[in-house]
Amino acid sequence: MKRIYTRTGDRGTTGIHGGERVDKDDIRIEANGCIDELNAVIGIIRSLLPAEHAWQEMLHRIQYELMIVMSHVATPSAIREKNPNALSDNLAACCEQQMDEMTAQLADNGYFILPGGAPVSAQCQFARTVARRAERRLWTLNRKDPVPYEILTFMNRLSDLFFVMARFDMQQQNLPEERWQSFAYKKRSPDD
Repeated sequence: MKRIYTRTGDRGTTGIHGGERVDKDDIRIEANGCIDELNAVIGIIRSLLPAEHAWQEMLHRIQYELMIVMSHVATPSAIREKNPNALSDNLAACCEQQMDEMTAQLADNGYFILPGGAPVSAQCQFARTVARRAERRLWTLNRKDPVPYEILTFMNRLSDLFFVMARFDMQQQNLPEERWQSFAYKKRSPDD
């Protein structure tokens, strides 16, 4: 790349896969912006972890897959089959496997918790919220132009995964979670 600036976006439009130009606040661009932000937050999480940490490989794979996801989001459904980047078919399942392994080691959580506690946990909570925003934007785009279902489910699982990771990090450091309040359904008596 000779230079980073092209000046082609100076009038409020940007190019998408296939050559079409859309407004910079188009829902497709907004959705990809959220995914890009999530990828950056994951990079922060990785920078806070030692190079040999067990999560490094998983987080690297998620970042790689998010780049592929972004290429598909940037591609209108009418020409998506021309996208050379293949979506993995087990994105959600990989997240579920990671969550199952961590959840098996977690203490029961019957309450809402306040995000924070430690740098990695706090960044995982931030990643969770960005993933949820990306998911909302993807569903908005899906109403306008279909988004592959595996992308929608992947984004949903990512928000869950980062929640579990935040809790797991706190427990691994033997730090208490700050409770907000118990889940309402856990307060109900069996007769309700």
